[in-house]
Amino acid sequence: MNNTTLRAAAMWFMMSSAVLAQGHKHGDNGPNGGPMQDIVGVHAELLVSDRTLTIHVYDESGKPVPTSGFTGSALIGGGQTRQVVPLAVSADNALSGTASAPIAKGAPVTLQLKTPNGKTGQAKY
Repeated sequence: MNNTTLRAAAMWFMMSSAVLAQGHKHGDNGPNGGPMQDIVGVHAELLVSDRTLTIHVYDESGKPVPTSGFTGSALIGGGQTRQVVPLAVSADNALSGTASAPIAKGAPVTLQLKTPNGKTGQAKY
């Protein structure tokens, strides 16, 4: 093996180790069984039940993050069937909102969150 190959292998190993150490990858499920996404420095777990959307918020180590001061909204679906659902604090580490119509299983959801310090971001589920 030449030096370039060794360096490339070492870099791949270090990057792989860093990804594994983060606690979860995009698409992993959270403690309540919902998909998790990184957004505005927190991990947001999406749960959908009939017309209700609930977002549970965790830190990097998986501990619940208080959502007091957070705001958000979710865009559900696409085309003519889009719904925007405002989210409000509903529990210590959760935000929730109710859609005007039942949410189809597998419907795309785009979440937008704003932290108490004004940081905003979005994630697609």
